[in-house]
Amino acid sequence: MIDFYHSLDLTPTNALFGLAAAVGSYALMHGALILFRKRLGQLSEERMHGPMVQVLHKTLVSTGAFWIFATAVLIGLSVLDLPEPWNTRLGHLWFFTLGMQIAMFLHRAVKIGSRHYFLTHGRAAGNQQVTVAHTVVIWLLQTAVWVVFVLAMLSNLGINVTTFVASLGIGGVAIALAVQNILGDLFASMSIAVDKPFEVGDFVSVNNFSGTVEHVGLKTTRLRALGGEQIVIANAELLRNTVFNFKRMSTRRIVFSLRACPNTPPELAARVPEMLRDIIGRQEKARFDRAHLKTVDQNWIEYEIVYTMLDASYDLYMDTQQAINLDAMRMFADLGISTAPRPQHVLLQAAPGVQADVRGDAKGAANEDAPAQRPRYLNH
Repeated sequence: MIDFYHSLDLTPTNALFGLAAAVGSYALMHGALILFRKRLGQLSEERMHGPMVQVLHKTLVSTGAFWIFATAVLIGLSVLDLPEPWNTRLGHLWFFTLGMQIAMFLHRAVKIGSRHYFLTHGRAAGNQQVTVAHTVVIWLLQTAVWVVFVLAMLSNLGINVTTFVASLGIGGVAIALAVQNILGDLFASMSIAVDKPFEVGDFVSVNNFSGTVEHVGLKTTRLRALGGEQIVIANAELLRNTVFNFKRMSTRRIVFSLRACPNTPPELAARVPEMLRDIIGRQEKARFDRAHLKTVDQNWIEYEIVYTMLDASYDLYMDTQQAINLDAMRMFADLGISTAPRPQHVLLQAAPGVQADVRGDAKGAANEDAPAQRPRYLNH
């Protein structure tokens, strides 16, 4: 012990000065930590500040007195004029102490921050999928923190970590390529768990497939189609396509057409849009938007009608549409408007030398000198 004391070339005055610096720094850091904890605790209880305040408060709570003591001792030693190799060793101790404390801070902050994020964005926080995604994210981030710390520590000690980092990178790329499909589906599952584009029980349509979501797993999502069969889609494939979630519809816009005979008098045709407004207005959950005579040609006249269902229920929509169609049929009957297309007239003319009846049936060859038959008209 005496040899160690003399090897540092310390005087009683220097030793007392270093001890005073260590004690003073410990008291100062301990008091500042208590004040920070108290203030951050008040801010987190007010809930008027962002989640970063809560994460920082919970992280500082986990700071132990041992690391404050170790830092204070290093401060006390730093004020001394130490000879080599003790000065170099002190630098390594500084790097280890501060690096370890920062790594522990990040380790704790990752856990608290990710938990807060999943609880905020994952509405089904008790769901197994959310729990697994939360665990995987925490494990990956915390592992990255400690790998970086270990590599930095080895580099500070003078060990060449370039080859190790390169090998680690190549190995990571090889593993990622080998399991890229599984990892893609896993991260897609995490995205679904957090972002919630759909949930179990929603009716969705994606990539020409439609069905009710039965299960969202780590690799696949299962839909129950209207025909009864189960559709299994990979999560990554699911998110690469546009997903239509019909359960989250609040309204339903309906566009349909009605046709009538083109011989309808213009006076009657002009009354139809207003009568359609009255018909749709009588429906409890329907809001009339417009009705116009859209098309007039030789075969029919066509009305385009648009209304909005205030309830997205498909069964209610079909009941309402049926009632509107029946009322429209009664309206056309009351107005005397036919819904049949324009009558077609077919001209039948017998070929020279062939006698035909009104049905166009050949009666047999006639005398070439027989007079030509008059054309006959058939309504079709």
